[in-house]
Amino acid sequence: MAALRIGIAAMLLTAMFQPWTLRLTASDWPGLLLYGVMIGAMNLLIYRAFAYIPVGIAISIEVLGPLAVAMITSRRVLDLLWIGFAALGLALLPLGSAADGLDPRGVAFALAAALCWGLYVAVGSRVAGHGNRGVAVGMVIASLVVLPFGIGHAGAALLEPRVLAFGLVVAALSSAMPFLLDLFALRHLPRSVFGVLMSASPAVSAVAGIIILHERLSVTQWSGIAAITLACVGTTTRSAREARRAALDAI
Repeated sequence: MAALRIGIAAMLLTAMFQPWTLRLTASDWPGLLLYGVMIGAMNLLIYRAFAYIPVGIAISIEVLGPLAVAMITSRRVLDLLWIGFAALGLALLPLGSAADGLDPRGVAFALAAALCWGLYVAVGSRVAGHGNRGVAVGMVIASLVVLPFGIGHAGAALLEPRVLAFGLVVAALSSAMPFLLDLFALRHLPRSVFGVLMSASPAVSAVAGIIILHERLSVTQWSGIAAITLACVGTTTRSAREARRAALDAI
C-alpha cells in the first residue's frame, strides 16, 4: 500500500508540476534527498505500525516527532507544560489495551515514524523554497525508497488492474489531494489556525479507525490522545505568537 500510495502520488505530482524544469545546484540535493527519504521511510514505518496497534494510537505517537522539533526550538518555560501533556498522553496510550498492553513492535515502528516525521519537518524549510516542484522531486525520491519494498512484498500483484485502481484512489485521497488542499488552506487561513486543525489528526485517525477498521479504544487511551492533541495545539499556538512577534520586531 505504501508503494502504491507514494508511487502513484509521485506520478500525479510529476505530471502536475513538471519538476524536471527545476534548476538545482549541488547544494540543493542533500536537503531534497533527506526530504524524500523521510517521506518514504515514515510511510513504510507507519503502515507497519498499523499492523500491530490501533491507527489512532499509532498517529498519536507519530505526531510526537514534529512536536519534538517545535519543543527543541523553544526556550519558554510554558512549553514544559506542553511537554508534560505529551508525556502524559504517551504514558496513557498503552493503558486499556489487552493484558500485555500495546504490541512493542507497533510502538517501535510508530516511534521510528515519529523520528522520520520530525526530520521531515526540520528539513522541509529548505525544500519550501523550491515550491511545488521541490515537493514533486521529494515524492519521486520517496517512491524510489518504498517501491523496492512493495515489489518485494507483492511482486506482480501491484500491476493488477483492480489493485492499481485501488492504489490510485488511495494515492489521490491520502497524498495528492491532501497536498493540494494544504496549499489552498495555507493561502486562506492563518498558519496558527492551520496548525491547530492539523493537531486534530490523532483524534480524527482514531475515529476513522473505529468507523472503518472497527477498532475500539478505552477511555484512558482517548484521554492520552486528547493530551497529545492538546500539547500540539499549545505548541502550535505558541509558535504562531512568536512568529507574529518576530514580524512586528522586524518592522
